[in-house]
Amino acid sequence: MDLNQDGINDILSGSYSRTDGKMAGLFQILWGTSEGGFQQAKVLNGSDGKPLIIPSDDRKYLTETICTRPTAVDWDADGDLDLVVGNFSGSFYLFKGEGNGKFDPQPKLIKSDDNKPLKIQGAHSDPVVIDWDGDGDLDLLSGSSQGGVQWAENQGSKGQKRPTFKGFEPLIVFDTVARRGTFLSEDDLTGPTSDTRIWVDDVNGDGKLDILVGDSVALSSPAKGLSEKEARARMAEWQKEVDELMIVLRDRKASAKDRQDASKRYNDLYRQKSKYVRQEMTGFVWLYVQK
Repeated sequence: MDLNQDGINDILSGSYSRTDGKMAGLFQILWGTSEGGFQQAKVLNGSDGKPLIIPSDDRKYLTETICTRPTAVDWDADGDLDLVVGNFSGSFYLFKGEGNGKFDPQPKLIKSDDNKPLKIQGAHSDPVVIDWDGDGDLDLLSGSSQGGVQWAENQGSKGQKRPTFKGFEPLIVFDTVARRGTFLSEDDLTGPTSDTRIWVDDVNGDGKLDILVGDSVALSSPAKGLSEKEARARMAEWQKEVDELMIVLRDRKASAKDRQDASKRYNDLYRQKSKYVRQEMTGFVWLYVQK
């Protein structure tokens, strides 16, 4: 990606850190060099010289400021690259490009054609802007905290510069097998699970766009020394006690001591879970080849 249009590829990434005591999303840029390498990563500033960031003075909207991925694209067809960015809340913002790698520091919330914020189902919007349906205009695809892939078709009329959208629809659905049963192995999976991040490209060179989907999943198996039958039986007992404790913790009429004891026992039980189940947090990359 040639962000400053100097003929040299650069690398742009979203990140998050604390700014003024608040969690905030910043953009990191590695400017390319003529030798084919990259300069050290630095925070991408707006045209005012300050870090490019989605501002918020309201705690209710802080998740909008924590960005997940920026995508550089000529959103308004004026010849300059703009930034379409996602965030933890699942909405999208536009930083208008001013040319040569400069951007307006004041972002605009991207809205659907009913003037409401354009949002995915779930959180962690992950924008990829591309002409997915091959009709000559820009569509918007995204991963999600809920898993799968969603897309918003550009509803704009021919000759209209800025995309317009009704909303998102499922394109690739969440692999529900990940929610079934006590144990889950790699062989059980048939597709991407949760926290998906995507990329769109013609992977096999057949002239059609394909989708790469990365996900996050917790694989689980019986703890060492236990058969699956034994582990399931112990987990059933464990779950029964957890459910009973949750009744107490949710009971507003329960005494402070009963709630304190239930909380202590609840924490003890969670530490004991590893005696019955071994969990491994991992993720996979799935390739969907368009027919």
